[in-house]
Amino acid sequence: MPLVSGKALLAHAHQNQYAIGAFNFANMENLQAVIEAAEELQSPVIIQITEKSIEYAGLDYLYALGRCAGENAKVPVALHLDHGKKWESVIRCLRYGWTSVMMDASHKPFEENIALTRKIVEFAREVNVSVESELGFIGGKEGDITPEGNIYTEVDEAVEFVRRTNTDALAIAVGTAHGIYKGEVNIDFNRIKEIKAQTDIPLVLHGSSGVPDEMIKRAVLSGINKVNFDTEIKLASLEALKAFLDQHPYEYDIRKIYKPARQAMKEKIKEKIKLLSSEGKNWITAYDSPDKHDVSLLTGGFN
Repeated sequence: MPLVSGKALLAHAHQNQYAIGAFNFANMENLQAVIEAAEELQSPVIIQITEKSIEYAGLDYLYALGRCAGENAKVPVALHLDHGKKWESVIRCLRYGWTSVMMDASHKPFEENIALTRKIVEFAREVNVSVESELGFIGGKEGDITPEGNIYTEVDEAVEFVRRTNTDALAIAVGTAHGIYKGEVNIDFNRIKEIKAQTDIPLVLHGSSGVPDEMIKRAVLSGINKVNFDTEIKLASLEALKAFLDQHPYEYDIRKIYKPARQAMKEKIKEKIKLLSSEGKNWITAYDSPDKHDVSLLTGGFN
């Protein structure tokens, strides 16, 4: 089936009180691991790239991989741009055919964050692409820029932000951080519940690698509908690669080298999918044409 709008995926998760895993990919083996895990567990899934992935692999290659994955998958798949801090990155993904984008202006002052997000939402609506935004500041590896506003997401600001931007999903800062934790994890579950109750939209949790399983489950029960995973998947791949090369130091066939890494990633991804209660939530049997996005509507004015 063709790639599905991120809005459709998250709406189903929001209505049925579960979360969808969003997994970064930068090469074929990485992406195959995600799709195989989702199909085996009959789970919707979000495949996503970052601006650093674009620098590494190029937008053409990433889109070709993502589209192929979606068209051949037996579960709903959305292609998402994660942490789009550059305006041009978000617009390029909208034009290419991404079905979900993140306008991350969380490092900007509140009013500027609203203005940038609202403008992207206006463009995205024309092609039925969902928009994720961020309010507050989630530190760690992705947080290369020091924020000018609040660190944690304030409930009243979240309500105003959603009202004024019409964002489809909101990533909130509740105590997690990108990368692997070196200290104790402390998530503000009450903050998640309050924001969920007052905004009534899908909420997103970033910085989930290293968070104890029970905390992830509790965050989903509190109102999270999308959870990002990246670092733990990379580490699973790295450990498998090291183990294989230790046992086969003279192997040079990359197909043999990456096979155990792909399997290790798949198993880790399956663990995460089960945590989110999205196993068995495959809700699509045939592609619904009204959900299709028309990128031709965005071709004018952005040359």
